[in-house]
Amino acid sequence: MTERVSLIVRTLLFTIFVPGSVTVLVPRMLLRSDMEYPLPLGVVRFAGAVIIVVGVAIYLWCAWNFIAAGHGTPNPLDAPQQLVVRGLYQFTRNPMYVGVGSIVAGEGVLFESATLLAYVTLLMLLFHLRVLTYEEPTLRRQFGAAFDAYCRRVPRWLPNLHSQEGPLQ
Repeated sequence: MTERVSLIVRTLLFTIFVPGSVTVLVPRMLLRSDMEYPLPLGVVRFAGAVIIVVGVAIYLWCAWNFIAAGHGTPNPLDAPQQLVVRGLYQFTRNPMYVGVGSIVAGEGVLFESATLLAYVTLLMLLFHLRVLTYEEPTLRRQFGAAFDAYCRRVPRWLPNLHSQEGPLQ
């Protein structure tokens, strides 16, 4: 099996078990719980389906960039060997987390679920803490000055779409 095919298989397995649990298993359990508080969104709720599709596309694009540019997977134990700064990583340092959060937020809107919207809020807070306490220090050790330069140029969460600088190379 070629290295790229191996990376694709490992990425798919990780995606099924980790983001799949966060975006499918936990929301399903929360929707079945007694804690559900419906939101009366009417037909607006169908915008949630669009948000879900956008979130899935973001995640898949980022996962592909991990494989193609980083020679790794989203799994922290099988992380990219190269700093990934292309695609959506030119606009925000954490688009994969944004994609996963978008999927859960879209589910909250689609299913008119205040519980899922509370869950995505907690999830994004946990993602933020992970980025601050583990990912950024790890990337700084691994990639040094290149990661520091990337951090100066690209915001952690919200994209700077009006940057005067051109795209990263």
